[in-house]
Amino acid sequence: MSAAIFRRDRVLLVRRARPPANEVFTLPGGVVEVGETLRDAVIREVKEETGLSVEPVALAGHREMIRHDAEGRVERHFIILAFAALWRGGESRLNHELAEARWVLPGEIAGLPTTEGLAEIIAAASEQLMRHGPAQGPTAA
Repeated sequence: MSAAIFRRDRVLLVRRARPPANEVFTLPGGVVEVGETLRDAVIREVKEETGLSVEPVALAGHREMIRHDAEGRVERHFIILAFAALWRGGESRLNHELAEARWVLPGEIAGLPTTEGLAEIIAAASEQLMRHGPAQGPTAA
């Protein structure tokens, strides 16, 4: 799972330092631990990766990534649930999984190397935040 984290009018993008999304911008996130709720997993993973405190607001969408080996067999299958979230505190710092973190305007995403469908997920996250009221919208945090 991952989080499209909005801080005012900007969203946080991270550039991975290792595979499977090596050297491209994506959203912070990771795996759900056994017995953990999705909400708790989003909060924990974002904190571990970036040092930020966030408030997950709503599910924004999903993506699938299927990796094949040299013989064409499925090697890994990722199902990524992306949440719309609001920044609640902290300043971004990098862990060993990240090479870079930057707050960008949604319109700046088009000029960056990103994971497939990232701009659409961010647009959906922004819509979800607006649906949950003006106090939740991207410009509120």
